[in-house]
Amino acid sequence: MIQAFEPLSAGLEPGVAEPFPLCLERELGAVVSQSGTQFALWAPSARSVTLRLFSRGSDGETGAQDLAAVVMDRQYDGAWTAHFDEDLHGTYYDYLVDFEDGRQFRSADPWARAAGVNGQRSMVVDLTRTDPAGWDGDRRPDTSLSETMVWEAHVGSFSNGPHGGFPKEHRGKYLAFTDTDTSLDGRGDFPTGVAYLKRLGITAVQLLPFYDYGSVDESDPRQFNWGYDPLNYNVPEGSFSTDPYDGASRIVECKRMVQSLHANGFKVIMDVVYNHMYSADNWFERTVPGYFMRRNDDGTLSNGSGCGDDMATEREMFRRFIVESVTYWAREYHIDGFRFDLMGLIDVETMNAIRASLDALPGGESIIMYGEPWAAGPSTTLAGTELADKAGLALLDSRIGHFCDRTRDAIKGHVFYPEFKGYVNGDAPSNKPLIELAVDAWRAAEPSEGNAGQVVQYVSAHDDLTLWDKLSLSMFGSDPAQLSDIYEAIDGPDTERVLQANMLAAGIIYTAAGIPFMLSGEEFGKTKHGNDNSFASGKWVNQVNWVRASRMTPLLDYYRALIALRRAHPGWFDATHVPLDAPGDTVAYRIDDCVVLINPDGQDHTLAIDGSWTCLLDSRTFEGVAGASDGAAADGELPMPALSLSIWQQAGEDTKR
Repeated sequence: MIQAFEPLSAGLEPGVAEPFPLCLERELGAVVSQSGTQFALWAPSARSVTLRLFSRGSDGETGAQDLAAVVMDRQYDGAWTAHFDEDLHGTYYDYLVDFEDGRQFRSADPWARAAGVNGQRSMVVDLTRTDPAGWDGDRRPDTSLSETMVWEAHVGSFSNGPHGGFPKEHRGKYLAFTDTDTSLDGRGDFPTGVAYLKRLGITAVQLLPFYDYGSVDESDPRQFNWGYDPLNYNVPEGSFSTDPYDGASRIVECKRMVQSLHANGFKVIMDVVYNHMYSADNWFERTVPGYFMRRNDDGTLSNGSGCGDDMATEREMFRRFIVESVTYWAREYHIDGFRFDLMGLIDVETMNAIRASLDALPGGESIIMYGEPWAAGPSTTLAGTELADKAGLALLDSRIGHFCDRTRDAIKGHVFYPEFKGYVNGDAPSNKPLIELAVDAWRAAEPSEGNAGQVVQYVSAHDDLTLWDKLSLSMFGSDPAQLSDIYEAIDGPDTERVLQANMLAAGIIYTAAGIPFMLSGEEFGKTKHGNDNSFASGKWVNQVNWVRASRMTPLLDYYRALIALRRAHPGWFDATHVPLDAPGDTVAYRIDDCVVLINPDGQDHTLAIDGSWTCLLDSRTFEGVAGASDGAAADGELPMPALSLSIWQQAGEDTKR
């Protein structure tokens, strides 16, 4: 009888690093080859393991049949194996795992690369049969790290709105990224989707998790979640496919998404969540109870993730899994980069091992790695474990980056307190010195790091308030009537003030050293009406609102101009940003032959500076301000108008825009 799963310690002594024989060489999972199909599961504490084969991924499907049940063979390294002479591509399977104490757990394969609906059964897959036409010719864009500008989106939210012009069957799906000529309501006058991204100018798309996650029913298109709830790490999420019941279709369509983005010049960065899973009742713990999750000394589960089931990345077999998993996505799906959720819960040795494994792939040195150098709370690790949090950054490979919360909070105010203000929205005096450090990627404060390429500069992401909402709340309080107009960007002095603050924030990010990053929709004032945690708030709250994008032309055009300037000056990525002696609360800094002037004050200032200068960009131009200095020339003194950001280049230099 299959027992109810309980996340118990299963008799393991707390703190024991490797209580079982390690399986470090054998290929695990289901593998199709010329000699047939081989199954291997690491379950060293099991008394016996039975492999079950099925015709479908769930019992309720038409044609569902139980095909076979085979007792597997125990191997010296803790693995259980079974071999079939037949090619079992397309066959679904799971395991019954029996233990000495009489418990029996049913489990899908933690190492599986394909699965049926909702990931409850694994599927045997010959991956060569899942390659779309032309896949062999797919190539990563030749975009250097210095030219990388990241736009973060959710696969579903990208296209699930009704006005994006996508074919109805592609809305919210991988295949929407293959529709490259969509427009608002199909009218042709405002591009959406991939065409919009090409016009915007960004060079990389970071996608929220698109491995198989457990927080939605894949058969119900009404459900929505961000996806930070891993179920099957090596399987694409089925709700984004046109047929979640067919284990191969999600693989093919996911590859087609990547292929299309590559063909249009965009790198694809995958958001991965190895720090916790959907539940403590997961396939890893069902097959080796007590091993894969961190536990406190009393046997309770460690909760540094805030989700109740921290994964023990420092254990050899889970480290092996993570390294192989990331490498698999890079090799099989041609993924260009990885963003690690709560990287502060992953140990340094594992992160560095991932970097080394990616580097060993053809062209793997170009694959991007960065993550969040923090956690939701303390986590109980094995003795001697160094975590990749802020304290561990110096131990990471120099090509593993991290999000910079100091830049974020200096610009707009503390992320957890809506009323707190930053440099652009009401507290310039205390944040001016922080902005001067932030734009140089904090190298002046921490010269030992000295690597701007490790710093992801951002002011909004999927978590917390959108930039527009944070500015609105911090500047104008919580009056619902007043905020409603600002959220909707209805004309008025309050909305104009938020627009100006948004422009200053964006200008700082796109001229700072490091990797510029933004939430999809930041460029047109994305609002969630004050919702700061919309992970399960539905499609309409989270969608990329193409109608709003078409209405917010001044802000959108400003972002396009900033991005174009950044692409024209890739040296800004790691050039020294030298602060200048700017008046009052204004900030000015020099980058090579350019200067950036930022004035959050309500009054005009000027900056004395030697030489002749030409204005490349003036934020006021995009507000339609008469007399804006965009394109103007000046000698010895540069204007710093109230509530503006401008970029000037020394005369005689190339002033291309």
